[in-house]
This record gives sequence, structure tokens and C-alpha cells, in this order.
Amino acid sequence: MSEQRKPDIRPGRLTAEAYAARFADIAPPLEEAQAVLEASRCLYCFDAPCMQACPTRIDVPSFIRRISEDNVRGAAEAILQANPLGGFCARDCPTEVLCEQVCVRNVQQGRPVAIGRLQRFAVDRLLASADSQIFERAAASGRRVAVLGAGPAGLACAHSLARAGHAVMLYDARPKAGGLNEYGVATYKTVGDYAQREIEWLLGVGGITLECGWALQSAGQLESLRREYDAVFLGLGLADTYRLGLPGETLTGVVDAVEFISALRQAADRATIPIGRRVIVIGGGMTAVDAAVQSKLLGAERVDMVYRRGPEHMGASREEQDLARTRGVGILHWLAPAELLGVGGSVRAVRFARQRLAAGRLEPTGEECLLEADMVLKAIGQRLGNPVLIQCGLAQREGRIAVDASGRTSVAGVWAGGDCIAEGQDLTVDAVAQGLRAARDIDLQLRRLPCAAE
Repeated sequence: MSEQRKPDIRPGRLTAEAYAARFADIAPPLEEAQAVLEASRCLYCFDAPCMQACPTRIDVPSFIRRISEDNVRGAAEAILQANPLGGFCARDCPTEVLCEQVCVRNVQQGRPVAIGRLQRFAVDRLLASADSQIFERAAASGRRVAVLGAGPAGLACAHSLARAGHAVMLYDARPKAGGLNEYGVATYKTVGDYAQREIEWLLGVGGITLECGWALQSAGQLESLRREYDAVFLGLGLADTYRLGLPGETLTGVVDAVEFISALRQAADRATIPIGRRVIVIGGGMTAVDAAVQSKLLGAERVDMVYRRGPEHMGASREEQDLARTRGVGILHWLAPAELLGVGGSVRAVRFARQRLAAGRLEPTGEECLLEADMVLKAIGQRLGNPVLIQCGLAQREGRIAVDASGRTSVAGVWAGGDCIAEGQDLTVDAVAQGLRAARDIDLQLRRLPCAAE
């Protein structure tokens, strides 16, 4: 490590034109002729393995057939009936390991129908139309539900309950609704403030009141909500990130990848976001890929993702790994961070210990390497991070809220879904499915109870 080289972290490494080009939509939307042509490749399978692979069970053959018949509005309706956040999921879902992986065209020809892009085509056309609201609320039920967390799970739950005629109070701790859709996804996947436009459409069904800046900070708050409302849904996400627990973790230039991605998504001008000349991203999931690729797009000269296991163990799909490589990101395997080294209070390098598998367990080989860095982004996972939830009496499993098959928690009248519960793959579409599942059960329970006025 050269002690003479000063750390190089600064904003404005590129021209305005370069920022605009680099952060353009990674998958430009299909034109109408392209969509119709791609839809014609679908075999409209009777057993529809693509539909079974979708956590929200979107009827894929049905919506694709409607596109081929020039019924794009009908296609969007088929999508949104199953998944009210179908537009965002079309952009963010790893379709390559869900619906498209099991597509018969993929099995036969190695090239699946572009289900995700067709889904985006249909939903985007609807949302851009003059009459985009396809849902109507049922008659008012007289029931009130509190939904805590306006991320994918909370939004899906709130929308479903509002459609059923219940009045929903939707709370979120942040200044904007959206959760990870707004704060946690790479900007090149959802350009043009799409998350907020989708939320505006979703709230347009009526019956949902949104209050931002409200956080669950005491067990007394939850008890008050249980008394005031007929049901409570928790879609709180994961509020904290794991620490490396290594010397040098507090050095300047060591940043949580989640915070980095959030700052970039909320920046009015990407030129204001500082980035190192040499960046190391520690982790192997989709957050690590998003952070690494965007570091490169911001002008970092060298970016390396470093993961302690092999490529087959990474949380990021093969397609995400390939995306990182094509954007100039290096991916290094079998290296575990051992120490972050600094000079003058700033990070300058990371010492890694080489790993191997022995009897299914990781162990160091005794070899080490040193990688220089001006910036280190930690992408090693998130956790619940809210001690209030235990104080509320909510049972936990694997460090998250435990729920049953209907989304019910151990506390009567309280349901939960999304990343805060102990199931699923931490995907947007999983969170939506869990929010909808809880909403169905809440609706059933509320309809069995007599109204207070009766």
C-alpha cells in the first residue's frame, strides 16, 4: 500500500452528458411492433409453468395473448389484478430465475419469451393513458386498517384492502412512500421517478390515507393502533445493515451500500454524489451488484466486487453478475475481508484472507492479499434492527417476524409481510405476494366480525 497516494473521493467526475447517457434506462421499453412480435412467440401453455413460477401468479399466457390481439389495456388489467405493482416488478424482478427460466421457449430454444419486458409494455401503456384507473372500490365496509410501511408489501396490502371497501391508514417512516422501490434499487432500472408515478396510480383507487414521517418507536404505539383499528399490517422491511465487525470499519470512505444507493436515487443531480477512484464492494447479492455497477457509472476507474465464496453461491443471479462484468466491474471470489487499513483516518486498502470449502465449511487457506481502495461499500445483508418489535411481543424466527401461512403474527389482530418476515427470497414480487396474502386474510376476518354500530 502506497502511503504517498492520497485518497481520491470526489463528485463530478463526468460531464452532464456522460451522466445522462450512463444512467439511461438499462432496458428500453418495447415499441408496439416489437411487443406484438415478441408476444407471438408465446405458446400459451395450458399448464403455464411461467405462471406457477411467479409469486403473485400473474396469468402470463393470458396477458401476452391480449397483447398479440392488440388489447393492451386488457393485458395490463390481467397483470394488475394479480400484482398491483406489476410495472415496478417488470423492471426489478429477476425474471431470468423466475418466469422466464421455466418458459418452454427457454427450455426448447434457450431463448425465453421476454415476459418481463412485455409486462412492462402493457402496464406502462395503461399508466400513460388518460383513463388509467381500472379498479373501483367496493362499498364502504366501516372497517379501518393500519398499514405500517409503504414499501411493496404495505402498498399491495393497502391497495387490496381499499378495493375491498376498507379504510386504510398507510404509515411510513421516510419522507416518501415506496420503501426499497424508491430508495433501494439501482437508478438505471427505474428511471424517470417511476416508483412515485406507480404509487400515485395505486393510491388513486381511493380509501387510502398516506402519512409519511411516522415510525414505530414503542410498544405503546402498536397497542394504540390495535385499539384504534380493526387490524394492523406490518410491512416494515429491514431497518438495519450488518456490520463487518473488523478493524478500520469506521474509517472515512467506508459506507453501507444501501445508504449509497439511497443517496444516489434521491439525488437531483448525480454529479453531486462523490465516488472513489478505486472502489471495493464487499458482498455477492443484488445490492452489491447495484452498488458496484453504479460506482462504475459514476466514474470510478476500478471497481471490484469481493465475495467470500464461489460464483454459484452468490445471491446475485448469473445475469446480474454478467451485467456487472459488462459494465467493467471485476468480481473476485473466495476472499473474506480481514481488516480495513487507513492513513490519516481514511480507508486506503482492505486485507483479504483467501478461503476454501472443507467439509462444507469455509476456512482460511493461510494466503492473504491486499487491495487498495479509496472507498469501500458494504453489501453484506440487512436485518430487522428494531428492538421494539420484540417488546411488542412479536415472535421471531431467524431474526425476523414469524408468521403463519396467512401472514398472521403471534399478536392477535396483527399481520406482517415483506422483508421483515422469515420467508421468501427478499424480492419485490415476494413482498407483494405476502402483502396480498395478508390482505385476503384480513378481509375475511373483518367480514366475520359485527360492526361496532350493529
